[in-house]
This record gives sequence, structure tokens and C-alpha cells, in this order.
Amino acid sequence: MSDLAAPQLVVNSRMIYFGWVPADPEAVAALVPDGLKPMANGQVFMNQYVVDRPEQTSGFGAYSLTYIGPDLEDAYAPDGVTPGRWWTHYLNSSPVVREYAAERGAPATPGRTTIKVSGRRLVATTESDGVPVIRTTARIGRTGEAVNRGQLRYITEVGGQKVSGVYPFVAEPVDPFEVVSVEFLEPDHSVYALRPADPLQIVWGFYSPRSSFTYPGGESVMT
Repeated sequence: MSDLAAPQLVVNSRMIYFGWVPADPEAVAALVPDGLKPMANGQVFMNQYVVDRPEQTSGFGAYSLTYIGPDLEDAYAPDGVTPGRWWTHYLNSSPVVREYAAERGAPATPGRTTIKVSGRRLVATTESDGVPVIRTTARIGRTGEAVNRGQLRYITEVGGQKVSGVYPFVAEPVDPFEVVSVEFLEPDHSVYALRPADPLQIVWGFYSPRSSFTYPGGESVMT
């Protein structure tokens, strides 16, 4: 049982978060449990982020994380527009965060994410048990005066019940931003089912070197 009380605060993480149309929408839909509905195009979300210092969190310490899964229809965030989301993979470097997240229904397993920026080129790499499984390459600019803010909704399952979690966030996106490639490196890994279509079809996204959020902000059992 985690000793950390909910919610937890994370500030100024380095985050690349975006979505795409998958190569195999039927395989993605098969990962959505009964009672939830994938988007018509089967679109997938992925967040790769790094928290560099313990001082950036209220209790988690430093860690890195990649989570990924299908966007959902009829389960929108509080804004009524942003799809709710179902995690299929949650690859986290911290035992502390994995325990906290698992208690709230996240499919938390060991993993590591790195984000390297050289000039305007960003490369984010996700490892599962020490093996690289996803590599994102993007072109990025600088942060300006724009701010992304709102609340996201993630749905999990705890004790046979679906739980809706609301996560407030504030992020300072860079401009320009372009995802150049998303490579799924291990066909034998279960995350490969979520790989993007070819040619790549990005449906939304951003990179922010300063992204802050609560984890989670509010939870309720779905009826």
C-alpha cells in the first residue's frame, strides 16, 4: 500500500504528448474493455515525459514515464471535447510511482524514458525492462507566450469497477512542433499493437519543457 496521499503534484516536467491514427484499429479496439468505446478512427495517445529532480514533485521523487492507449468516445474530459483515455501500457522508472499508480488501476510496469534535445531535434526513447520499444523524433521550436491548460480524464479499473480520474494540467508548448517519426522497435512487445499507420497521421500534439499537473486531481466510480 502506497504511503503517498492523493493527489500528487508534478511541476515543470519535460513532456511530448500527441496522438495518431493506428496501423491496425481493430487491434487497438480489442484493448478497450467492455463498457468503453474507442474513437471511430481508433486513434491512440502517447505521453513520454521526464521529471528530472525530486524537487519537482510533492512526493514521487524524480522519475520518467511513457503511457499509451486508445482515446475514447462518450467519456469526455470536463471540457466536453477532449476524449477520455484508457491506459494499455504505463512504463515507469520509479517503484514509488508504479505502486501509487497501480493502486489506482494503471497497468504499471518497469520502464524508462529519455528525452534528448539537440538544436531543434528532439528524440524521445521508451524502454521496457531495459529494451527500447518506442522512439519518437520531432522538430521543435521555442516556448513563447502560449499556455495549454485544462483537465484530462483517464479511466482505469479498480476492484472490478471502472474509475474516472480527472487530471488538471498547465503546459507551455513550443512552436513550431512537428512529429517526424514514431518507431515501434519490438514487434514481439505487446505495445506494438498500437503502432501508427504508414504514412504517419498525427491528429494532435505538443512538446513542453515545462508541463505541470496533479495526479490524479479527482476520482469517481463510473456507474
